[in-house]
Amino acid sequence: MPRLTRRSALFAGAAAASALAAPAIVRAGSLGSNGRTIVVGAGVFGAWTAEHLMRGGGKVLLPDAWGPAHARASSGGESRMTRGSYGPDEIYARMAWESLEEWKLLSAKAGLPIFHETGVLFFFPKVEPYVEQSLEVHRRLGLPTERLAHSDLRSRFPMIDFTGIEVGLYEPRFGALMARRAVQTLVADYIPRGGLYEQAMIVPPLENGERLGHVVTREGRRIEADQFVFACGPWLPKIFPSLLGRRIFPTRQEVFFFAPESGDDSFRPGHLPGWADFNDGDIYYGFPDLEGRGFKIAHDAHGAAIDPDTGDRTPSSQALADVRMFMARRFPALAARPLSEARVCQYENSSNGDLLIDFHPTLKNVLLLGGGSGHGFKHGPAVGRHAAALLRSARQVEPRFSLATKGERQARDVH
Repeated sequence: MPRLTRRSALFAGAAAASALAAPAIVRAGSLGSNGRTIVVGAGVFGAWTAEHLMRGGGKVLLPDAWGPAHARASSGGESRMTRGSYGPDEIYARMAWESLEEWKLLSAKAGLPIFHETGVLFFFPKVEPYVEQSLEVHRRLGLPTERLAHSDLRSRFPMIDFTGIEVGLYEPRFGALMARRAVQTLVADYIPRGGLYEQAMIVPPLENGERLGHVVTREGRRIEADQFVFACGPWLPKIFPSLLGRRIFPTRQEVFFFAPESGDDSFRPGHLPGWADFNDGDIYYGFPDLEGRGFKIAHDAHGAAIDPDTGDRTPSSQALADVRMFMARRFPALAARPLSEARVCQYENSSNGDLLIDFHPTLKNVLLLGGGSGHGFKHGPAVGRHAAALLRSARQVEPRFSLATKGERQARDVH
């Protein structure tokens, strides 16, 4: 895997100059078929957008203030679920399914797996419309999803207490994505094939005029390009405070890992799948013991607001007590097991949970990507493909991803 340097390169013609001294203005090199593009933010959305632009012949620079999938990024951390159950929201089921092949191809390039095909199990206290709608969408897409009755759940997954559960959806082809490894592998693979990466902090741009001509680094260096993408996760409200400060809501989310009993393989992949208890809308989810990290569990409820720069990332005793109480109910063998690891990350929620993939309302050459809302990671390849097509004027903005649909009050509809 190529080493990620602080400055892999600037646009063509700038690398040699930057080795001596940072120029006051850097011009974005020779024009590719899609123009010169700066994609700010090397998380999952930004990295896949840069990848798809480069595949189309564009000249792309991918700067990030702290590095791909760094510890405070929403794309950092260990694992993310990839699944196709979204109730009636076929757009997300389709994006997840289409993205899966790209994740598998990337996984094949990595020294360690990026995708673990653990299967994913969702279970519900009653047969609700979400169950029937998910199955109908999956039939249309050709997904091999199984509907499991209570007796099937108990026999196939005896490590889970299914008291009060009527039905489950099992998706054998989905599973877990190793988040940090995935993004860092993608960026490392993109560089030797002509992609440009630089560790640099981009300051918020001026929003006057009809087009953006350049961005400025914290050190005062200007970098010019023809088009710009801002995929800054929970930092988007800080980059565009008047536009997104009240439309993207970063929240504090806590994740815990527990050590199973020695010799107990029932919580390892092959026995326990990725899982989610819909719990009448108060969702808990988690993973088997992936790569010896421990059994993972998290509460999907939106946490308190967090500043991604200054927010306290110390796990709380209240959240730990909450997941232990849940494990006593559903995973009794783990309820008293030692905590092996805990971390605090964040969601960056849109008002309704839909992604944001739309152009800035006044800066016509600026595309905004964000609003992952806790479920966006799996869609990275499809988001990057969609964004690249928008920049080539080869696709219209999907109405559900438009800025116009993003309100100023959180009322999540997408699960």
